[in-house]
Amino acid sequence: MNESNTIVQRLWNYCNVLRDDGMSYGDYVEQLTYLLFLKMDHENVTALNKPSAIPSDCNWESLRNRSGDELEAHYRHILVTLGQGSGLIPVIFRKAQNRIQDPAKLQRLIELIDSETWIGMDIDVKGEIYEGLLEKNAQDTKSGAGQYFTPRPLIQAIVEVMRPMPGQTICDPACGTGGFLLAAHEYIARSATLDSEQWWHLNHQALHGWEIVDNTARLCVMNLYLHGIGANGNGSPIRVADSLAAHPGQYFDIVLTNPPFGKKSSVTVVTENGELTREAQGILRDDFWVSTSNKQLNFVQHVRSILKQNGRAAVVVPDNVLFEGGAGETLRRRLLHECDVHTLLRLPTGIFYAQGVKANVLFFDRKPASESPWTRQLWIYDLRTNQNFTLKTRTLTRSDLDEFVACYKPQNRSERQPTWSAETPQGRWRVFSYEELIARDKVNLDIFWLRDEAMEDSDHLPEPDALAREILQELESALEQFRGVSAELEDD
Repeated sequence: MNESNTIVQRLWNYCNVLRDDGMSYGDYVEQLTYLLFLKMDHENVTALNKPSAIPSDCNWESLRNRSGDELEAHYRHILVTLGQGSGLIPVIFRKAQNRIQDPAKLQRLIELIDSETWIGMDIDVKGEIYEGLLEKNAQDTKSGAGQYFTPRPLIQAIVEVMRPMPGQTICDPACGTGGFLLAAHEYIARSATLDSEQWWHLNHQALHGWEIVDNTARLCVMNLYLHGIGANGNGSPIRVADSLAAHPGQYFDIVLTNPPFGKKSSVTVVTENGELTREAQGILRDDFWVSTSNKQLNFVQHVRSILKQNGRAAVVVPDNVLFEGGAGETLRRRLLHECDVHTLLRLPTGIFYAQGVKANVLFFDRKPASESPWTRQLWIYDLRTNQNFTLKTRTLTRSDLDEFVACYKPQNRSERQPTWSAETPQGRWRVFSYEELIARDKVNLDIFWLRDEAMEDSDHLPEPDALAREILQELESALEQFRGVSAELEDD
């Protein structure tokens, strides 16, 4: 860990130099993606005697021997050449551009990367380095990169209760930088003794992801590559496409995802005057229960549609998915009836880089057609009430989710026991029957029962900055709800 932290800091310190030239954190990590890949490929060839799919005039050695304007021109040539064709390499280099305009600084960055022997590092260390860079990128709120970054402790807890197994297929239809896929891979690798066939499946066939943003997709592919995933396969585990556009024709054992927080699905339209406009669009798919322009509701429907029978899903959703009327109510009724919606984790505020987000994790299993509803009970764990997390002073840790993981009983959900009762009113783990849920107004699943100490006891008032942040989150949440109402009225 110390080794990876040291290298992250060295790479990041150099990023500060490049920022003086106008490069953003995202630009910097993107350039590192290209250069680290070329260096890793070089070491695979020279140290491990592995074949390379990179032409000799585009490899790391060809960069080493140049400087000045010649280096800059050759680097641009490499990016264009490797971005053509299909497979893992073109996903990384697709639409790649050189953002480092000063050849001397490009040469310094190449020398810095060249000074490390990446193949000699443990795969986990290489991954930690890249994860550290991605997290720093996400912390740069101006770049907007935080929307692609799910807190690692939350990902780890979700994967632990989902318990992916060797031979299973795992999908993230909004994979961002690959956090869920990577965590699932690591869980399987450490939880079971795998034979060679199982290792091959895990590294080259188990993981599947979709990402609509080119730059984010390349970060994801490189993240997986640095962990040894997809490096020797014939194609990329990540597809650059809008996963909501159509059913992929594939079904998966497990879906783990945190879709983007934006509510509206949109499409680019070219007018008669040649002007480009963006307008809301309801997704029309035969495998969806309801047509709506609400992206969050569409992602829930999409996740259900790509699950195998008895496949399992964990989806991060904002509060509006739990209470919104119209299409939202229709979706919840169908989901409770046709799937086993068994668990809801209410997440605390202050854990995402995008501000004002109130989110939950919805766990459900796809089931075959049935006249009677599959959902018998919904277990809710409230990690939000009386919890104050921030990105700086009190960050979410894995231990904060220990009680939830224990209550979930991933080995056997039938052994669950509530921690809430009339005698223990502060218990965070409570069960609700299907009949109770369906009787609620609009089948509202935004359920809470704990006494909010800050509202009733002045001794428990949060710090002023925390109080201001809570007010801001409430205002932004209300504004988002108004936007949703407006959008539904426009659709009607």
